Amino acid sequence: MTQATRAAQAAFSTVDATTLKGWLHDADEIALFDVREHGQYGEGHPFYAVPLPYSRLELDVGRLAPRLGTRIVLADDGDGVAQAAAMALARLGYTNLFVLDGGMAAWVAAGYTLFAGVNVPSKTFGELAEHHYHTPRVSARELAAMQAGPVAPVVLDGRPASEFRKMNIPGAICCPNGELVYRLRDLVPDATTPIVINCAGRTRSIIGAQTLINFGVSNPVYALENGTQGWYLNDFALEHGGTARYPDNGSPRGLDAARDAATALARRFDVPEIEAAQAAAWLADTSRSAFLCDVRTAEECAARTLPGAQHTPGGQLMQATDQYVGVRRARLVLFDAEGVRAPVVASWLRQMGHDAVVLAGGLEAGLNAGLRAAHGPTPDIAPLPAVGADQLAAGLANRSMLALDLRGSMAYRAGHIAGSRWSTRARLAQDLRGVPQDTTLVLVGEADAGDPADLAVADMHALGYRDLRRLRGGFAAWRDAGHALGEGADTLPDARCIDYLFFVHDRHDGNKAAARQYLAWETGLIAQLDAQELATFRFPSLR
Repeated sequence: MTQATRAAQAAFSTVDATTLKGWLHDADEIALFDVREHGQYGEGHPFYAVPLPYSRLELDVGRLAPRLGTRIVLADDGDGVAQAAAMALARLGYTNLFVLDGGMAAWVAAGYTLFAGVNVPSKTFGELAEHHYHTPRVSARELAAMQAGPVAPVVLDGRPASEFRKMNIPGAICCPNGELVYRLRDLVPDATTPIVINCAGRTRSIIGAQTLINFGVSNPVYALENGTQGWYLNDFALEHGGTARYPDNGSPRGLDAARDAATALARRFDVPEIEAAQAAAWLADTSRSAFLCDVRTAEECAARTLPGAQHTPGGQLMQATDQYVGVRRARLVLFDAEGVRAPVVASWLRQMGHDAVVLAGGLEAGLNAGLRAAHGPTPDIAPLPAVGADQLAAGLANRSMLALDLRGSMAYRAGHIAGSRWSTRARLAQDLRGVPQDTTLVLVGEADAGDPADLAVADMHALGYRDLRRLRGGFAAWRDAGHALGEGADTLPDARCIDYLFFVHDRHDGNKAAARQYLAWETGLIAQLDAQELATFRFPSLR
């Protein structure tokens, strides 16, 4: 037995699918990380699996699972990627690591379901919430008629501004769901004006509308059925590049009434409020994971927040919880600055089955108490020597260099160095097959800090490549120098784009078939749940 083999055996244990299924429903914390790339994950994964692609593993794991002793299970296609990921996490200091024996095929063979798509627990919850609350809704045609009528509704888009700019219902105003109750009276001062909440599909429309109803808003409130996709499928025109949004008002209209309503809502949904001293004890507890969540806007968080807090904008925390929290049964401590937004978000998270609480006194109380959340480990990355665009061009011409593009596959399709090769960390062995080990590999990555290309260096060293360099200035430097470019879908077949989930993204590119497929997927999620998965959610009785 080699030293490397012994080290691998010490780093992790294997777990079979039946045991893992039991762990997912026991009383202890668990993080089930799917380490395949985003497109592979989206084609099918266990219900509670959190996406943590091997290409970004060390960059994101500290945020998703900050506690080194967390029980972590890694899953792949049974192709060895999970084992490599376990070794990488062991090097970071994680101590309680498991690999799903046989990967996704073993999960299916044991009789368990793979769920397509992303943010599946949150999406499923939205469908269940609509059924439970009988959330009022209007179709695209009904909304169009209302807009043309004598009492036009205010249409509020519950998505972030970045999504709103892509496409919006004509006349809509961007107000992410986490901001709705806080800023409503600045946007809809009249308490009788009808309000329609929309998103791109279904979840945020439903949750946004039901948020206002649960909050006790007197206006008639509706969710737009199927969001912008439903609007487009009914042949209504969408606007693009929209900028209408909520005002940046530090003291919105009706704030005192909103605080009172938030207090009543917290009582109704049994949302606990904890003092800063209790939060500090939770954050210091090495036996249990705790996340400190700032649910305010990005601008507010950037101006001042609690050390170590994660910016978890309220609407997105409900919509895509697995992008922020990787550990089931962890404690979530939510805070705002005014006592309105955090209770509302916590009320939904608790119905989703999360142990969410509100920090009494919010940001100020946390600052006064010196609250601080620990971030998990970060990788120690040594910089590579850099080469300029002209030097790379010469190396490509005499075949002493190979440009290896490790950006996203869609970025590669949009434009890349002519003659370069695309790969991702999990596929380096296959994609570099036949490339002599004395070749100088010039990595083309992202210009930003925290580039996934940096993580692939150790993997290339393990394959025997020693002369690794970075392209100074990245692809933009090559393009700006006027060197030859390649582009187009034909330069990288769909089957190789394992980091991209086509059916989720194509629905926004004028593809009506993809939009219909997406909506059918979303409305079909509940039927795929087993009894244990369904029991995760905790809706209150309707009185």
